[in-house]
Amino acid sequence: MKEEQGDISVLRHSCAHIMAQAVTEIYPEVKLAIGPAIEEGFYYDFDKETPFTPQDLEIISSKMKEIIAMDLPFVKQEIKKEEALKFFKEKKEIYKVEIIEEIKEEKVSLYKQGSFVDLCRGPHLQSTEKVKHFKLLSVAGAYWRGNEKRQMLQRIYATAFFDRKELAKYLLSLEEAKKRDHRKIGKDLDLFSIHEEGGPGLIYWHPKGFMIRDIIETFWKKEHFKAGYQMLSIPHLAKIDLWKTSGHWDFYKENMYSPIDIEGQQYIIKPMNCPGHILIYKTKLRSYRDLPIRWAELGTVYRYERSGVLHGLMRVRGFTQDDAHIFCREDQLEEEIISVIEFVLFILKSFGFNDFEVFLSTRPPKYVGTVEEWDKATEALKKALEKVGLAYQVDPGEGVFYGPKVDIKIKDCLKRSWQCSTVQVDFNLPERFDVKYRDKEGGEHTAVMIHRALMGSLERFFGILIEHYAGAFPLWLAPEQVRIITITNNQEEYAKGILKDLKEADIRAEVDLENEKLGYKIRQAQMQKIPYMLVLGQKEAESQTVTVRKKSGENLGQLKITDLISRLQQEIKEKK
Repeated sequence: MKEEQGDISVLRHSCAHIMAQAVTEIYPEVKLAIGPAIEEGFYYDFDKETPFTPQDLEIISSKMKEIIAMDLPFVKQEIKKEEALKFFKEKKEIYKVEIIEEIKEEKVSLYKQGSFVDLCRGPHLQSTEKVKHFKLLSVAGAYWRGNEKRQMLQRIYATAFFDRKELAKYLLSLEEAKKRDHRKIGKDLDLFSIHEEGGPGLIYWHPKGFMIRDIIETFWKKEHFKAGYQMLSIPHLAKIDLWKTSGHWDFYKENMYSPIDIEGQQYIIKPMNCPGHILIYKTKLRSYRDLPIRWAELGTVYRYERSGVLHGLMRVRGFTQDDAHIFCREDQLEEEIISVIEFVLFILKSFGFNDFEVFLSTRPPKYVGTVEEWDKATEALKKALEKVGLAYQVDPGEGVFYGPKVDIKIKDCLKRSWQCSTVQVDFNLPERFDVKYRDKEGGEHTAVMIHRALMGSLERFFGILIEHYAGAFPLWLAPEQVRIITITNNQEEYAKGILKDLKEADIRAEVDLENEKLGYKIRQAQMQKIPYMLVLGQKEAESQTVTVRKKSGENLGQLKITDLISRLQQEIKEKK
């Protein structure tokens, strides 16, 4: 029990039971669904006719404190499945009944505290009194079992900690995260929008947002050419037969959109780019000397995400993958994986991310191919990670249906983890599509395929960047790098000349000639998170200088425009 008390997930799951007891005591008509511990807290799903309000959460929280003070022991009881069904049917707990009916064991376990009984495997703390520090956070809608055709439930999110200071620290980080919400900053800085008329989960890039996207894409392409990649572009539609051959129709159908009928034939809007790249590979016979072939594409794909999980840029229905596929021989596999992992780290560090979590995901229960191929692919990934010197955790059974993978999660400035980069080894698709190459004796062999994405998707990566930098992008990424601010109308011509010099130096600049006070103009530039402000008055015009002010408020004094341009170009080059 001592170990259980030290387990934060046990604490949180125990707190979820306390919350469920409080809710049922206040609202007896409510039906219970599930209440697991999650990474940063816990939740419980309730079937309640009217929505929970912020005032309801306060009432529930007060009731929870009463239950905690009662020091009720958590008592486990194992009973026969039939008895459990009878018990919960009498209580009209339809969701518990459904869960029990699917349990294959003859017995199920219940946990009781006071008069409250819940279906649960446990474990739990010794008693309710052990829960000291918790906070109810928010309410959201959640379909029962994630199925939009089932009942919409109400999910109360909450968290709990053993230490009061840890709870306070976490709540502070939540407040900071709210300030950094990419949806709010995206609107404030005029970067992107989502329109109900256009369809949820589809992103409209505004000029400033597209400017950043273009900077990212240009950098990405340049580095790929340097790394020996070639660029491709494939259509957004393909016949359904292509997806049947690839296995996506059998293994991924629930995430694909319904077929479109075109002249009596069924087409699918693409959820992946890989089958299209394979078709290009097969346009001619490849030699062992041609391998490895590295093909990359900023390819837009479309996946059916349920409306309840859509979230700004982070979870969308249409997104652009920074996708690439490498066709190689088995003897080249380990070297290519090492090269990809090093490439991933270079790209992520260039955007200011230096803290990573790495996971090696192995064969899932539902897979294609042979166990021998899976073992070979998994071993190649493992050796590559070890040679690069990356510490990793094994994530059992979380590989994709066609092969094992390495996922690299970045940590932002708030230490939140985000899934971005992935490297996947695939023996399956080359066999399904008969992807061959000829050896030096003329014999045919099946190529090995590596799927990889460095940033994951441009939309999600952009959202992460917005929150990581709170919209105050480093100079090289800022859509407007310099704002020229005149003190009076007398500096207008001088300001236009400075603007011309900056643009000729490929520095993104704008000039503010509005008839407003200097303080107002500076505040406007700061609100737009513009890295540098150049203040021009009579003194600067006469001395042919500019007074340089950073968005932080730091004043760099007067500089010649040529000296400033050199400074900015160096900062852009170094990607500080």
